[in-house]
Parts: sequence; C-alpha cells; structure tokens
Amino acid sequence: MILLAAPGQGAQTPGFLQPWLEDPAIADRLTWWSAVTGLDLVRYGTTADADEIRDTAVAQPLLVTAALAAFEALGPVGGDVAFAGHSVGELAAAAMAGVLSNEAALVLVRERGRAMAEAAAVIETGMTAVLGGEADEVLAAIDKHGLTPANINGAGQIVAAGTMAQLSAFAEEPPAKARLRPLAVAGAFHTEHMEPAVDTLRRLAPGLSIKDPAFTLLSNRDGAVVTGGREYVARLVEQVSSPVRWDSCMETMKELGVTAIIELPPSGTLVGLARRDLKGIELLALKTPEDLGAARELIANHGGAA
Repeated sequence: MILLAAPGQGAQTPGFLQPWLEDPAIADRLTWWSAVTGLDLVRYGTTADADEIRDTAVAQPLLVTAALAAFEALGPVGGDVAFAGHSVGELAAAAMAGVLSNEAALVLVRERGRAMAEAAAVIETGMTAVLGGEADEVLAAIDKHGLTPANINGAGQIVAAGTMAQLSAFAEEPPAKARLRPLAVAGAFHTEHMEPAVDTLRRLAPGLSIKDPAFTLLSNRDGAVVTGGREYVARLVEQVSSPVRWDSCMETMKELGVTAIIELPPSGTLVGLARRDLKGIELLALKTPEDLGAARELIANHGGAA
C-alpha cells in the first residue's frame, strides 16, 4: 500500500509554488482556485514573503491548494492507495479521497483559515515544537505550564500550544534533554483557543455535498480509518480545537502495511517524521514537477496506477 500525505501549517516557505506554475494547466487551476478562495494564490505561492504566508487566513488555503495541484498533476491513482493529512492537510486528503470536491474543500479551508485567524487574534498565542526528551516528562512539563500538547507527532516530537506568556515560562523551564523550537504559526491551533472557529465550521458543514471516501482515509483524531464521509467531515470540524495525533496515524500506517509514502508539497516535514518512525519503507518528498516521474513510479510499484 502507498500513502499520499498532505502537510500542515508551518510547512510553507516563500516561493515554494514557483516551479509548479511553469505548467500552464496548473497556473490556470490556481487562477480559478484564487477566485474560489478570494486570495491571490499565485502571488502568495511565488513572490509573497514569509510574514505574508504566515497569516493563517492565507497559509491554510495556500497549503491545501498546493497539495491538490500536485495531486492533479500526478494523474489518476487507483489500487491500494491511502490518504492522510496533517491538521489542515486533512482537507486536501478529504478532496483527494473523494469525500469533498476540490472547490468545497477550498471554500471550507477559506472559512477555516479566517475563523482560526479571528480566534487567534483574541489573545496572543503560539506553538512550540518540543524535540526529544522522554515523552512522559515532556507531557508533564506541558501540563505544568497550562499548555496543550496540540500535535503529538511521533519520532520524538510533541508540539505545545497556548498563550505566549505560558510558552515563555515553558521555555525558561524546558523538559530535560529536549530542544524547543517556536513554530511559524499565528495561534494556538488544536486547543481550546480555537473553539470559536469550531462553531463557525459546525454551521457550514451541514450544507456540504459529501461522499464516502473512495480510498483508505486516516483521521488525525486517533489514526482511525474512517469509511463514512459525514463522519470524516465531522471529525475535521472538531479537530480544529483537538490535538493532532500523527503518531497514531503512523501506527495505523504500520498496521495497514504501508510500504511507501509520498508527501505532497510543500513537502519534507512528514517524510522526516516517517524516516524516524517508519523504518524500511520508501519515502518521497514531492517538491517540484521534476519529482512527478518518481512519484508515479512509486505509485505503480506500491499501489497500482489506475
């Protein structure tokens, strides 16, 4: 089985879409999706600086757009294929697995990004990656400072989230044998601070046109394979204020017998985690169109092309 993974917020870097826009078909799609999202995705993906694309209302649609554009460029897939997304990447995974149309996913991520940006503006919050240390000690230290383990990513990485004051105190008293790295995000995502955004998405979700997934689809909540489209979308909505359990997703990948992973752009983070926790499987970070040939070959070898 091969799994295609879509990364989450913080993976974006200035100019990462530039190579993709050299393909006129992709450029046309991004022009259309810019109209859908109300954002100049072409500019944000090419010439915008790091601060501009750090904005939650920009970063989230940009990330989902990038994953969907690369997936379309790959061509049709079939056979033993699974999908998963990290945080906002779950919206891209939902579209790729057939639960939502591309346009529905982009409208939903547009509203998700706006609502989360508004929620983050209420009080200054952020996220810090904790690298290394004993998991139990890391979680105890996070709890001690009133923070939330917003991402439990496996491979010795847990992300703490909360107010900047809490994160500052945490930095002064870090867990033993752990390194702290502040993340380029504009809020404490996947915590109680995002409850207003959950309310927004709860109002929107009932009007969506939803299908059951056509492929194996993993959920961030607990790593479960979800077979109902409505259930998956409900999980997407609630996940905004709940921790991402990417460690559980990787455990499910082991159980499913995943033998290869392709991370869609902007790639690198998720294959890095897999390299440490999923030994012996083939990994590909799909960064530019030059990687498409290798990706198609990997899909054919491990999943079977349509």
